[in-house]
Amino acid sequence: MSNNVKSSKSTQDFIPIKEIRDGIVILKDNSLRMVLMASSINFALKSADEQIAILSQYQNFLNSLDFPIQIAMESRRLDIRPYITLLEKQMKDQTNDLVKLQTREYIEFINNFTDSTDIMTKSFYIAVPYEVTVLENSSWWKKIFGQKQNSGLGEDELRAFQEHKTQLEQRASVVESGLASLGIRSVQLGTEELVELYYKAFNPGENEMPSLGGITEQSPTSNKER
Repeated sequence: MSNNVKSSKSTQDFIPIKEIRDGIVILKDNSLRMVLMASSINFALKSADEQIAILSQYQNFLNSLDFPIQIAMESRRLDIRPYITLLEKQMKDQTNDLVKLQTREYIEFINNFTDSTDIMTKSFYIAVPYEVTVLENSSWWKKIFGQKQNSGLGEDELRAFQEHKTQLEQRASVVESGLASLGIRSVQLGTEELVELYYKAFNPGENEMPSLGGITEQSPTSNKER
């Protein structure tokens, strides 16, 4: 029994994330990531000339980058329950009997439709990297992201982290500008949004994220063990 306990590993052991600080994802190899959430365009509805122009701009955008990026799409079944709850509340508050009946029939239609058809929602993300492996062995880097991650940081350590964060933000700005030329809006995810994103990514079967308390400056599943 004791051998099984010793050999078991927590979820944290399989996650490459060490920490999330100031909207920056810090991986276990000490490299940094900033994540942008991007809008989409309906390419199929564009004319042939517009499609050619978009492809050309996209090619120019990729060629202008001197660093790699990762583009990911998240597809999830749309949770219709909040919408149904809102309709039910409006139905109860409705004084017109005809409108109340129509609202009830509409709720039944929505429930039947979603039961027979998967309504999916899609989100698009772009991860912008910044490698700092050359500084892995430096004392300040170990002090910031070593085992004692919650210890106080001196001015030099904070200044060094801010410098790397600035470099990463500059890269993200380049990506945002390139996407804007394609008509795609993008926004940087903050710490809490990153925690929610990675929690749902590593826990695909759960629709709601539990309250994680003060975990926003740490790894998204450090309180969850299996």
